[in-house]
Amino acid sequence: MPHDKRPTVWSSEHGDLCQKNQKPAVVTSLPPQRQTAYLHRDSKGRGGKMVTLVKNLVLSEVDIKALAKKLKQTCGSGGTIKDSVIEIQGEHRQKIADVLRKLGYKVKLAGG
Repeated sequence: MPHDKRPTVWSSEHGDLCQKNQKPAVVTSLPPQRQTAYLHRDSKGRGGKMVTLVKNLVLSEVDIKALAKKLKQTCGSGGTIKDSVIEIQGEHRQKIADVLRKLGYKVKLAGG
């Protein structure tokens, strides 16, 4: 079979059409009274430095950014958002728990 008659299996010429057609899922925030935030401590993959993780919140992108900003300001430290998990640098579980309770969230301390 000549080379030009073979079917193209994959080509980067037009990009990945499957991913271009996908639309990002729009997440709507649940009210704080209906959510439970789990606070974890973690240091894996961070050179031994401790971070506090806030997990299990169903928030829109705007709301999670605003909450992360408020938590960072309260703790006086840096942080980020990765895969809908708020990471705050340092051991601040008690401060974060107090802030979240004032906002109406149920809080569970997890991970020792």
